[in-house]
Amino acid sequence: MGGNTTFLSKRSAWMVYCFSRMSKDAFDELLGKVGPLIAKANTRMRLSIGPAERLAICLRYLATGVSYRTIAFSYRVGHTTVAVIMKEVAGAIWNALVEETMPVPQTEDWRAIAAGFQERWNFPNCVGAIDGKHVVIQAPAHSGSLYFNYKSTHSLVLLAVVNAQYLFRVVDVGGFGRSSDGGSLRNSAFGESLRDGSLQLPPDTVIPGAERLGLLPHVFIGD
Repeated sequence: MGGNTTFLSKRSAWMVYCFSRMSKDAFDELLGKVGPLIAKANTRMRLSIGPAERLAICLRYLATGVSYRTIAFSYRVGHTTVAVIMKEVAGAIWNALVEETMPVPQTEDWRAIAAGFQERWNFPNCVGAIDGKHVVIQAPAHSGSLYFNYKSTHSLVLLAVVNAQYLFRVVDVGGFGRSSDGGSLRNSAFGESLRDGSLQLPPDTVIPGAERLGLLPHVFIGD
């Protein structure tokens, strides 16, 4: 009996990993954080889908990108239900984890990023590398050309700043596909903070070996 229990436990962990690309322990930890945000009450008409299944449906899509209809068939729910769950659970994951995993960098954080670029890439006073990525979507109804990009597809723009180890430190998601990288930066909350000086970047410093240039600002690099 004990052997069967161990086998079932290992099989359960394997299934969780195959469907969500994370360990069972990581799944349980994430469920503990987002479960209260995504739980639904039962009604007299029907039982609600539990938070564990709602999270599993969302992670299944994020991990594999398979269609809503395929996921709906696997979980025996409607594909419109999958669409609603995706929107609600993805938002809950962001709200539950953003302060823990991607807090707004403060002055000391920018200094640490600059030290990383100096040490790894020999680039002084650099506080991040920035770029944009077009994520292809199906054009929303009545959106006109807002999402139509230069590659003749419809997209949202993911704008990101990474540190010297390629880790995301700032992200802005949702720019219209028709915007250039410069336009996406200009219209983002990050771009606004960069312009108005509220990013809390470190003060200008002297670069060792280039003292004759005096104080130099910290910079972001991009293509």
